[in-house]
Parts: sequence; C-alpha cells; structure tokens
Amino acid sequence: AAFKRAPVTKYSSQTQFSAKFRSVFKEFPYFNYVQSQALDDVLYTNKNFVACAPTGSGKTVLFELAIVRLLIEASDAWHNVRAVYMAPIKALCSQRFENWKQKFGPLGLNCKELTGDTEIDDIFEIQDAHLIFTTPEKWDSMTRRWKDNCLLPSVSLFLIDEIHVVKDKTRGATLEVVVSRMKTMHSYQLAVNPESKASTRFVAVSATIPNIQDVSEWLSDESGPATCLEMDETHRPVKLRKVVLGFPCGSNQNEFKFDLSLNYKMANVIQTYSDQKPTLVFCSTRKGVQQSASVLAKDARFIMSLEHKQRLMKYANSLLDAKLRDLFICGIGYHHAGMDVSDRKLIEEAFTVGDLPVLFTTSTLAMGVNLPAHLVVIKSTLHYVGGACEEYSEADLLQMIGRAGRPQFDTTATAVIMTRSQTKDKYTHFLSGIDSIESSKMYTNMGPKMIQTESEKKIEVQVCMKLDDSMPKLDKCGIETKLQELCLKNLNSLASFNLITMDEDINIKPTETGKLMARYCVAFDTVKQFSMVTGTETLPELVRKLCCSCKFSDVQLRVNEKKTLNMLNKDKNRTTIRFPMEGKIKSNDMKVNCLIQAQLSCIPIQEFGLIQDTGKIFRNGNRVSRYLTEFLSHHSKSNFSARLNSLILAKCFRAKLWENSPYVSRQLERIGQATSLKFLKGGLNTFCTHCVCIYIYIYIIIINIPRYSLSTAEISVTVNLMNFQELVSKQTAPDHHYVTLIIGDCDNNVVFQQKILNTLLSKSGSWSKRIEVTRAPKGEELSVHLISSEYGQWSHSPCLAVIKLAIMAFWMFRYHLVSLVGKIGVMKRSVSQSNFTSYLSNLKMRNERLCETPVKRLKVRILTVKGYMYITQKI
Repeated sequence: AAFKRAPVTKYSSQTQFSAKFRSVFKEFPYFNYVQSQALDDVLYTNKNFVACAPTGSGKTVLFELAIVRLLIEASDAWHNVRAVYMAPIKALCSQRFENWKQKFGPLGLNCKELTGDTEIDDIFEIQDAHLIFTTPEKWDSMTRRWKDNCLLPSVSLFLIDEIHVVKDKTRGATLEVVVSRMKTMHSYQLAVNPESKASTRFVAVSATIPNIQDVSEWLSDESGPATCLEMDETHRPVKLRKVVLGFPCGSNQNEFKFDLSLNYKMANVIQTYSDQKPTLVFCSTRKGVQQSASVLAKDARFIMSLEHKQRLMKYANSLLDAKLRDLFICGIGYHHAGMDVSDRKLIEEAFTVGDLPVLFTTSTLAMGVNLPAHLVVIKSTLHYVGGACEEYSEADLLQMIGRAGRPQFDTTATAVIMTRSQTKDKYTHFLSGIDSIESSKMYTNMGPKMIQTESEKKIEVQVCMKLDDSMPKLDKCGIETKLQELCLKNLNSLASFNLITMDEDINIKPTETGKLMARYCVAFDTVKQFSMVTGTETLPELVRKLCCSCKFSDVQLRVNEKKTLNMLNKDKNRTTIRFPMEGKIKSNDMKVNCLIQAQLSCIPIQEFGLIQDTGKIFRNGNRVSRYLTEFLSHHSKSNFSARLNSLILAKCFRAKLWENSPYVSRQLERIGQATSLKFLKGGLNTFCTHCVCIYIYIYIIIINIPRYSLSTAEISVTVNLMNFQELVSKQTAPDHHYVTLIIGDCDNNVVFQQKILNTLLSKSGSWSKRIEVTRAPKGEELSVHLISSEYGQWSHSPCLAVIKLAIMAFWMFRYHLVSLVGKIGVMKRSVSQSNFTSYLSNLKMRNERLCETPVKRLKVRILTVKGYMYITQKI
C-alpha cells in the first residue's frame, strides 16, 4: 500500500528498483499501528523525526522506511547516497549491520561497520559505503576534522538508535556532541553556499523518552522542531505483566551478600513465571552472571526432549569457554562483554531460536540487542558504577523489562524485579515517575573541538533540552542567561590551561595545544593531568601517569581478576612485568598499568575478559600516547627526558612491544607468540639476526662547525640513507612511517627535534640540518637519539656527542632499521663491505684536509664487530 501511494510518475527512472524495494519489506505483510502512524512523516517527507514506542513495536522499520525515502529521492547511480546508523553499543551495531546487509545489499548498497571491534581506522576507508554502522565514540573520533574531507557533507540521513542514552553520564556527552557536530556541519554548508540544497535528516527512536518534545526541539532544523510520535504501553504488541518481589535484607547483610542470596531464589522464580519458555535474567556484574548460572544448574532441571539435548550438545562442542560448555548441556548459558565474540554469537543464536531455556546476562544486553524472552528477571536493582553500588535508573529498568515479549511467538510476557523488601513499594510504582532526559555533562562538550573560521569565532557547542532539575524553574531568557554563564565559566577554564585564547569581546581561537586535544579526542581532565608533567619523568613514571587518564575509566577492576593481575605484577615462579608496582593490585589504574606492561612484555594472559580489556586499553592508549608526545613538544624545551621517553612509549604502544624486547619478530607478518618464542630460543632476538628481505641503512654524521664563541656552537647533522636507490624499487615500509631525531643537552633541554619521513629519505637518500647549540652549564655532552615512530628495537641506544666550543670535532655512528616486513625465509642481504669502507675513507680524507686547530685533533679508529663496522672517537 505504501508503494502504491508513492508518486511513481515522478520517479519513473526508479522503476527498475521498485520490485526490490518491495522485497526489502516482504517479511512485513502489513504495518502495525505504530508503523502506520509514522508512515506518512517518515516515508513521504524529509522532516526530522523522533519516535518513542515500546520495545518490540517495530521501531527499526521506521529507520528502513527513512532509507527507502533516501533512495527514492536519490539519483539513479546513488553516488551521493550515504546514511549513518548510530547505536550506543557495538553489539547493536553488529546486529543491525548483519541484518541490513542482507536486506539492502542486493539493492547495491555497500554496508560498512565502523566500531571499536573493526579494523577500519580511517575515514577514507568508508568512502564507498552507503550505509555506515557506528558508535558515538567512533564517529566522534572520525569526524573531528570534517572540513578536511568530502565524505561527511554527503551524509544525508542520520539514524540514532536508543537516543535516551544522551542522559548517560559516561556516553551521553559524546552522543550529544556528535549530533551537534552534524547539525553544525549542515549550518556551515548553508552559510558557505546558500543555494545548495544539502541537508542532513535526523531520525531518532527509543523506548524511553518521557520528554520527547525537548528532544524534538533539539533535533530541529530550519522548518522547525522534529516531528514526534509517542506511543505508550497500550500499543505494545505483547501484553506485559510486571511483578515486583521483595526479599528480606538484614542490617548486617551487605549488598554483595544480598545479591548472592538471590541466586538461590532464582529456580523458584523461573519455575513460577516462565511457563517453560525462554527466560532472560539480568545480573549486575560479569562474575554475578557466572555465579547465578552455576547455582541454577544445581537447583533446577528443565524438561527437554532427546532431540533438544542433542542440539544443545552440538552447540556446546563449539564453545571455547569450558565452564559455559558444562552449563550449556543443562540448558543454561551466560552472556557478557568479556566473552569471546564467537561464543557470544553462538549463545545469541541458540537463545533466539529457543534452544537455550535460560540465559544470564549483564544489563548491556538490554540496549536494543534483539534477544527477546517470554520472562525477564532483574536480579537485584543495584549495580556497580565506578566501584560504587547504586540503584538502576528507571530508564535502565525499562530497557531491561522491554526485552520481555516475543511478538512472533507470544501474546503475553512477564517481567519480574527482585529487590529488597524496603524498596518493593518504590519499584511497584516506578512507572509513574520516569526521569526526563537531559543534556549530559556540559563541561565535556565545551572542549575546543571545532573552532571553525574567523567569521564564526565560536566553539562547537549546542546544549540540548533543558537545565538540571535542581536549578530553579526559569523562563526562556533565564535559561539563556544561565547557559551563557556556564559557557563563560568553562571557557575561562579552557583558557587557563592554554587550550584557547579569548579577548574581552569573547573572540575565541584555539591554541596548538587545544587543536591537539581535539585531534586526538583527549578529555579535558587528561589535559590537566598531563599539564603537571615536570619534564624529568622516566618511562615507568610516564606509564603510570598515562594509566590515570580518564580514557581508561571504563576499565573496571573485578574481584576475580585480582589473582591473575597480582601474579603478573610479582611472582617468583613466573615471568612478570618490567616495572612491578608496590603492593597488591587494588585500583583501576593499577590494572591498566599491569595489562599494558604484560602486553609490551609479551606475557600470555589466559582470561578472555582481561584480553578484551587489553585490546580496549591499547586502542585508546595508542592515541593518548601520541597526544602526550606532541603535547610535550609544544609545552616546554626543558623536558628532554620526558619528551624522549614519551616518544619511546608511543612507539611501544604502536608496536605492542618494549623498545628493546627480544620478541622483536612479533612485528613481522603472520608471526604469533608461539613462533616468536621459537625464534627467541633459537637466538633470533634482534632484526639483525632475523631473515628479513630489505634493510634500511641510516648513518648520522654530526660535525662541529668551526666558530670561535664562548657560549654557542654550531653543528651540522646529516642523516644518510645509504641504500635508498635499492629501496626505490623494493620499498616495503609504509609511507606514513617516520623517524624522530631528538638531541638534548646536560641541562635536560631539547636542543633539536625533527620528524624525518621515510618517503623523504627514500627520495633523496639524505637529510641535513645546521643547528646552533647553547653551552649547558652542567656539561658539553649532547645526547642523540633516532627513534622509529612505530617499530620496536629500531631506535639505537643512547649516544653521546661531545661538542667542544670553537673546536672542529667529527663523530659518526651507525644506525639501522628494518623496512616493514619482508618475506620470512629470505636470507638477509649483506652490507657491501667495499662501498662502506670507501665511504669511510672519503670521510676520513676530508677530515684530514681540514685546517689545523689550536687543540689536539680528533683520532678516528675503525672497529669491526660481528661483521659490522663502527667508528669510535678519542679527543
């Protein structure tokens, strides 16, 4: 019926796609009431749209209708068709990606998933995508510099799932900023080109938006607020019965013991309310999930046919988790973010088809992931946030309750809340007092994320909805005044840390440090923390400081992980981390520190939850460590030690190895931990001893230019790539690779720092620079370091060059680094001895021809060590 109403004559060129459009919705022989009410606004207009409807009412179809509208409006080739689907968790993005790839893929639409679990890191890798599936955090990092690419302006449709997350303390601010940025981008395009018809349509849905009008105003455009559709529980496709059970909690019984006691009540609750149909139990912690499942396996037995048991046995044989495998045979499973991805997908499949009677999970599964059940049980209304125990919000409870009911199987469903007797009445009436959705932490949004042009002179910030309820009720002018006060307060804080400059007329410009903060998506708290770097920090001190970054605040220390972490930290019988921490592991930052060092030391970690946390830490740590390096380069010149160690740390994060790790072969393609260990046992612990195809030979020449001065001297630094002609045809290193030359004096001052791109050396084979050096009171030695941007063991050990003022001195050392990964098994090419000797002879001859100086000449001695030639010096 919808397609019959479409203006076919206007879109006659789309006739060939009409049949395919119908096939997209062939599984929906008719629209339900909610979808019918939204049809006209979603499919036949381009208005922004917000829907609040119960879980299971078909809100996803509204997104699909909006995509169809986009296709109808687009040109035949669909070159400029681009839609973004954004959901708060990766599992929801993956689920929608798999579903829509099957639906829209046959139409010729290319789908790309862009989350923390994918390997796509560059905006240009999704240029050919029509449908992009992403999370707020990932889209935020990909769109910080939207003016530098042509992809974002072509986003015509922005789909926001679970928009109520804007209220979330940790994720809400990012979602808010991303939506504001997309609106700012649209406004900027119209300002630059008023005749353009470029626009971005927003379609947002959720099951819990009590103040939908505020969201509508936030998503407004030139034509006014977004169109609203609000449906209450009476339009729920499956009628829901809600039950609140109160259990006694003694005065000497803490929350942990109370939660544990509920495990032994679970069998009776499931037997009473499940009607022998699939049951979903929400627990507060990962450990609680496993404990509850284990207790139920002892207390309950499910009636299953022989065929059903055989199907469960087949599932169990494919599981990697041994504990889960034993439970699965009993008809019980558990699901949380710390599990292997393959196990999670298998669990979801078994529960969806009804083969798994009971599934225990954490609250994250309630966030729109399509695993409905006949019975939903919320075991305890308390959960842990940042190490503290607090009540679930009413929105969270509604999300979990919303999983009850399977429209394709049930006409009724049941949700049970298990809580303390003291709070039973509160949850019996909780539906009547739902919190409004409000703007998240405004301070997070106030970073110098995008200060555009001189004509705009403003920070990208759009405050959504309304102020906190704790503030007095204000009219529109009062709210505007209050917002200006908050903005000014936070702008002053940014200016106090040199992130922006601001004059009396509130003309705002970002500083270099502010631009770095935006480029690397670093929070303001992290900037404040790094501002306290003294400049003399050692490598372990920088690791500790980085671990305290708020970027790792979501990495929680769990009780069952402490034993493993303490063994990694200190154990006489095992290999431990390089820089052990004092005492036991008792905080989140100590856990982060331990996992970072374990990864860099190539120490095996057996628990999948810790492996997953390590992956998350390194995804963020790689970015934060690079920010620290560039931040220090703009911060001060009296921080040579900290700058040098930050360069080494950033390289370690990139390589996932310590800078002098014997497991250097891990950086080679298709070399895992087992093979690397075999190499190590065979004595192959450096790139010099490995069979790699092509080397890059780099030599540095430092010459003290004759100049008579008591306070300064001038040196010439030359970096030579000896085999650059060979590498022109056989280059295997990536173009973005570079080495950093950093020179410091005895007073911890940075004399010189320069990035030298691999492409630059490959073109000319040489790079040189004259540098003026000021004499340091503590000594005349210069520390010279050449550090690879990403490869471990490719920075030479510290070298000292003695610079005598007004004296011509000659000094040279050999440095080599491996061009990225040749084929394994190809013998290393030997250095041309004759060419090398000839090169040294020429240098020595030039040195002897220089005029005599009033002091003793530099003596040059040639040594041969393990087949390589070195030059040493004596003065």
